[in-house]
Amino acid sequence: LKIFIQDFSKAMSQAGSSQFQEVIRQELEYSMKVELDKILATAHSNEIEHTKKDLEGFKKLFHRFLQEKGPSVDWGKIQRPPEDSIQPYEKIKARGLPDNIASVLNKLVVVKLNGGLGTSMGCKGPKSLIGVRNENTFLDLTVQQIEHLNKSYNTDVPLVLMNSFNTDDDTKKILQKYSHSRVKIYTFNQSRYPRINKETLLPIAKDVSYSGENTECWYPPGHGDIYASFYNSGLLDNLIAEGKEYIFVSNIDNLGATVDLYILNHLMNPPNGKRCEFVMEVTNKTRADVKGGTLTQYENKLRLVEIAQVPKAHVDEFKSVSKFKIFNTNNLWIALSAIKRLQEKNAIDMEIIVNPKTLDGGLNVIQLETAVGAAIKSFENSLGINVPRSRFLPVKTTSDLLLVMSNLYSLNAGSLTMSEKREFPTVPLVKLGSSFTKVQDYLRRFESIPDMLELDHLTVSGDVTFGKNVSLKGTVIIIANHGDRIDIPAGALLENKIVSGNLRILDH
Repeated sequence: LKIFIQDFSKAMSQAGSSQFQEVIRQELEYSMKVELDKILATAHSNEIEHTKKDLEGFKKLFHRFLQEKGPSVDWGKIQRPPEDSIQPYEKIKARGLPDNIASVLNKLVVVKLNGGLGTSMGCKGPKSLIGVRNENTFLDLTVQQIEHLNKSYNTDVPLVLMNSFNTDDDTKKILQKYSHSRVKIYTFNQSRYPRINKETLLPIAKDVSYSGENTECWYPPGHGDIYASFYNSGLLDNLIAEGKEYIFVSNIDNLGATVDLYILNHLMNPPNGKRCEFVMEVTNKTRADVKGGTLTQYENKLRLVEIAQVPKAHVDEFKSVSKFKIFNTNNLWIALSAIKRLQEKNAIDMEIIVNPKTLDGGLNVIQLETAVGAAIKSFENSLGINVPRSRFLPVKTTSDLLLVMSNLYSLNAGSLTMSEKREFPTVPLVKLGSSFTKVQDYLRRFESIPDMLELDHLTVSGDVTFGKNVSLKGTVIIIANHGDRIDIPAGALLENKIVSGNLRILDH
């Protein structure tokens, strides 16, 4: 009896605890609703409709955030994907192309994720407007690629940009310069959600404005927002009405994400007659990619698992290159009709990413985000395709910028390809120190971009400048001590060299 009473009281206290948590959750949701209603009340008549949609979307996300506890994957359920669920690109390519490739291309829409600012590289405005090669910006190269495609095959592949409230105005101004190009360009905006105070879990915004001191109160909620925003904008329905069937989605700063005709043909003319609704391009991990999301089998579905979802005890296992050999490039091919169907059923399920930030004044906030690839488990007949590394060429830092500006790559019709003169297919590992972080500082430190065809590894730290026509080969490490400066002279050849201390070469 004594044991029974102990068990009974324990069960009651646990029930009480979960009831208590439920009361707290309800109170938080109610407080959030009150605050969001106050914010909505400050909107002008022309802002009410889209602000209401944004805040409704945020409310759903906040509700799910309160329901979920800890990492959202049960590590014990994670399995390696079945062999046929991730196809090698070579097999897709070996099928060749049909004679009517133009009719296949006419069913395609290219979507670029264009919500990010260039702040991590010390630039103001949209990242897509940073010059990356011969004065061409990310956006220029994208338009050139699609224009080349449309001219070569006499097709009408449109470009759609998903902007954020941070990038929309500047992007729209610049789009005028492409008015005579052979590419129809459309834009839509991703949602605008309120940042919430980490302590109170309430919005820090007091009204709808997002200029001046209010810029820090709002954020674009990650690229997983594409499904709802694309649908809400009306553009999804318009494109379906025009006969478009698939979108190819990628980050605008991934210079390897060009339209691949073999993958498109595989989608439109599947070998088994059953179309895929969602294809994720994955590529083999290197040591540099250990944090990238990976595809797994989970409850009989393909599922993207990101490092943030992994229980702490299993993080090292997740990073293992031998167990999880591939990662998501965020190049995705998705059926438009499937997006429409799932969006109307409210059936797109994406894990919530909780992104903590500290604002300039020191206030700790969190923003709730989702990732576009996480929706793979909601689609039917999903597939991974293991593509060559060349389809993943992101430019996140000036170290990446140095690679794509160099003679390692040649540029043709907006597409970068590895130079045939490079004897090995891997890209050199480049680490530029903090003196090179900002694009303007980086450009000032190179009189011309060095010859890097035979480079394996470059590390530069401290106050270092490069003269014209420098050649770097093998492993080169240049370290200027604090307070010292190193000038690499014009025409210098550095092969398997370590340069340190204080080296200044002056003209006399």
